[in-house]
Amino acid sequence: MAPGLSSAVRADDRFSVERYFALVDEGVLRPDDRVELLEGVIVATSPQNPPHAASTNRALRALLRAVGTRAIVRGQSPLVIGRHSVPEPDVAVVPGRDADYERVHPTTALLVIEVADSSLLQDRLTKAPIYAAAEIPEFWIVNLRDKCVEIYRDPDARTRRYRSVRTAQRTERIKLVALPAVSVALRALLQARR
Repeated sequence: MAPGLSSAVRADDRFSVERYFALVDEGVLRPDDRVELLEGVIVATSPQNPPHAASTNRALRALLRAVGTRAIVRGQSPLVIGRHSVPEPDVAVVPGRDADYERVHPTTALLVIEVADSSLLQDRLTKAPIYAAAEIPEFWIVNLRDKCVEIYRDPDARTRRYRSVRTAQRTERIKLVALPAVSVALRALLQARR
């Protein structure tokens, strides 16, 4: 993280999306800093270990093949959610065309995927409520620890929770809620068995 950031944060302040992006323009944050804005707090993200990077690439390829031209599949790109959050999900399926996001970041998604090993608790306890509050219809955690995919559906914005949570195994094929003609074989997201 860039020097001077800790002095820019006071305990009673939350960063807005606008202020967060201004930190890059001011040189406090560099574009390649591995951080996200979550609930007004700038959070450092862990460097990707090889299993995380490989799983992210597998998920990106699987979604690109499955979704085709029905929506845009983005990898590790900002998603502006409300006034205080800019997560960078490992994979996001967003509505529209590439041209729609040449001047602005998406503010919603049809599906968000986080690949989790060391970030598993953060993804469950911090990101899931952010995505549910934004009414993102579906959130998947590719859980590298337990070699499964956690499927979160039916968001309740008021309670900031998903009403449906289940664990899917590698043998399943899952249809996307927002794109029912699209399905993904979960074995394509998980590391090959040895």
